[in-house]
Amino acid sequence: MKPIGITLGDPAGIGPEVAARTIAAHPRPQIPWLLVGAQWSLEQGAHAAQVTLPDYAVVGHASAAGDGIALVDIGIEQPADFQFGTVQASCGEIAVRTVEWTAQACLAGELSAMVTCPLNKEAIHAAGYTDDLGHQEILARLAKVEWTATMLMTPGLRVAHLSTHKSLIKAAQYVTQANVLSKLQLVHQTLSSWGLANPRIAVAALNPHGGEGGILGREEIDELVPAVAAAKVEGIDAHGPLPADSVFNRAIEGEFDVVLALFHDQGHIAIKVHNFHQSTTATLGIPFVRTSVDHGTAFDIAGQGRADSRGLEAAISAAEHIVARDLANL
Repeated sequence: MKPIGITLGDPAGIGPEVAARTIAAHPRPQIPWLLVGAQWSLEQGAHAAQVTLPDYAVVGHASAAGDGIALVDIGIEQPADFQFGTVQASCGEIAVRTVEWTAQACLAGELSAMVTCPLNKEAIHAAGYTDDLGHQEILARLAKVEWTATMLMTPGLRVAHLSTHKSLIKAAQYVTQANVLSKLQLVHQTLSSWGLANPRIAVAALNPHGGEGGILGREEIDELVPAVAAAKVEGIDAHGPLPADSVFNRAIEGEFDVVLALFHDQGHIAIKVHNFHQSTTATLGIPFVRTSVDHGTAFDIAGQGRADSRGLEAAISAAEHIVARDLANL
């Protein structure tokens, strides 16, 4: 089995620490793990976590990873002014170059999947990557794809998103029949390719109580109902729009395989309230498997040995299940 690439994220955040904790706890993974980042940041993470790193090889290419744990050092030395918990352009540069290297290896077929630790949007902007808001935009740029979607997963609930990195006003304006239908097609195609046959997709409403027949807004009538109807004509098992205050609970109870949320917080809050520590993120619409921790760089606790590695462990497990086309048991 080809290795799973694991990016270390922003060195000033908790990514290297949770990576160090994870490999210390799992020194002999079933599928090889290839860490990608700055070796010095992994060592800093291990020092913060007070764990002893297992033996690992430092390699220059994915094909040299071997059967256990290896690391590709992207070759950027530790900045003289490095400090945990602060926005630093140099750390943003490291984070983006790490993601780019790993994604290119996935596109070349050298890795079976990639798992990402968090980067910091302010830091990558400080590094000059002003067109990239986060991982999803970087991956779309490298894969040259127009349509992507974020899907959050936690035991018992999956939530895909119509949009994520938009203001609330712009997110509401993004709720159009064409956009919703495209995301329904993307969710259906991706989950089917991952082994979940004919996924049942619920569409959350935008307005309170689903708009109350237009009294509280017409997006449901004018955009969402036609999009769901068009998806059904294509053979997609789509349902809704359904009031957002009940649709997630219905999915948790097993009525739906995934909910399409219409904006960032509508979906993220549902996932994180249900089970924050085991929640993970997957990117739909790119030609390889990418999962991620569902937390940020946590600058407020970085370097203090307090970071929880359960999110990274869950993200790696999710990638392994998807590669094995075993999404039903994820």
